[in-house]
Amino acid sequence: MIIQLQPGLAETPIQPLKITAVEPFLLHVPVTGNSVADSMHHLTHWGVAGVVLRTDGGLCGYGYTGTHGHLGSDLLITDCIARVYAPLLLGESIHHVNFVWRKLYHFPPSQWVGRAGITQLALAAVDIALWDLKAKAAGLPLWRLLGGSSPQGIAAYNTDAGWLNLSLEDLVANCRRSVEEHGFKAVKVKVGLPDPRRDIARVEAIRHAVGSDIRIMVDANGRCDLPAALELGRHFDDLDVTWFEEPLWYDDVEGHQRLAQSMRTPIAIGEQLYSLDAFAAFTRANATHYVQPDATRLGGITEWWQVADLARAHRLPVAPHIGDMMQIHLHLALAHASCSILEYIPWTRDCFVEPATITDGQFVSPVMPGAGTTLREDSMARFGVRLAW
Repeated sequence: MIIQLQPGLAETPIQPLKITAVEPFLLHVPVTGNSVADSMHHLTHWGVAGVVLRTDGGLCGYGYTGTHGHLGSDLLITDCIARVYAPLLLGESIHHVNFVWRKLYHFPPSQWVGRAGITQLALAAVDIALWDLKAKAAGLPLWRLLGGSSPQGIAAYNTDAGWLNLSLEDLVANCRRSVEEHGFKAVKVKVGLPDPRRDIARVEAIRHAVGSDIRIMVDANGRCDLPAALELGRHFDDLDVTWFEEPLWYDDVEGHQRLAQSMRTPIAIGEQLYSLDAFAAFTRANATHYVQPDATRLGGITEWWQVADLARAHRLPVAPHIGDMMQIHLHLALAHASCSILEYIPWTRDCFVEPATITDGQFVSPVMPGAGTTLREDSMARFGVRLAW
């Protein structure tokens, strides 16, 4: 039997929306308490370096990457978008996302100077804007366009409670408040102090404060050498730590492999990895247990999805890093089968039309079409940095 559509019921052809304008932008948004620190970085602002793609059909797509708010490096990203990628984007269809990604990634001048860092961050902003446009053209939130079907939301863990510059008293109070007042079932604590015993004492204090049912993640941001990481790991084993994030320098595959063989606490890594190949190297070496890709650093959603599929193929959970401050990764986490938990840092909530929201420790599923990246009308006036070429 042959089943055919009845005359007149064929789907409307996709309209060939084309890019007519490329407009970079830059926001610098204050962080919680105007200052936070981990073992490697001290921040007063979060940078949102991005682009608006305008089309001949009137739709606008917003994409961006996340930075530490350093004006010089942020301007390199917006310059790359304006001077390198913009001429390659004009006239392209918003529906040809994979084609455009390959066109930009393989553009010879950017390959010679990039494949990581600035060019990948700029590519990420463009790719995210394209996916935002594609979802808006379909009239769907991105997580539904990508195949997500569950409206249940996703569990959140609070990173904004656990900065390394906090006193022990403030750290414990923040974590207890996250659990008791806001319903978080997991918190993340920064470690990497010169004396590992102080790190251990801080994690012990939090475990005592929040109890045994709350998950605790720890994050060294690449600070430790192998002996220090081994010492910390032995104590984290006893404290039922969910994962030890970036214990060693980001590119040290062999060191993470040796550490993984020497402790029970799982290793998490990925926020400083810029390619599918980098994740494949850690996966092949059994050097990670939680995979943490960040679409704002990988070159966008297109390559993020490939990394998440790689993790799925090796039965590894994905816990995205949120250089986007959750706007994009909430959609990705809802859509991909390997994701069950997502980081929470609320610095940029006031920038977006539909900010990522939690209720009782769970993210609420977005409902507006797009990738959650549409800026509020007053965002540039409040946080914008003037760009000039």
